[in-house]
Parts: sequence; C-alpha cells; structure tokens
Amino acid sequence: MNHWPFIAGAYAITVIGTLGTLLWSYAAMRRAEAEADALRREP
Repeated sequence: MNHWPFIAGAYAITVIGTLGTLLWSYAAMRRAEAEADALRREP
C-alpha cells in the first residue's frame, strides 16, 4: 500500500490550517488596533 496520498493530505491540512490561523489572527489584530485607535480618539 502506498502511503504518500495520506502524507500529502496531512501536509495539506497542516498548511491550510496554518494559513487559516494566520489570516484569522491578522484580522483579529487589525480589529483590536482599530478599536484601540477609536478609544484614543474619543474625547
């Protein structure tokens, strides 16, 4: 039995999960920075 399809799938899931987490974290950081800037601008 050839194990390469399983190995390639595992790597694909890992890469997709890592990229998804990276994008989600970046978006959360941008939202938090925008909220912090909005608080600073309030009188």
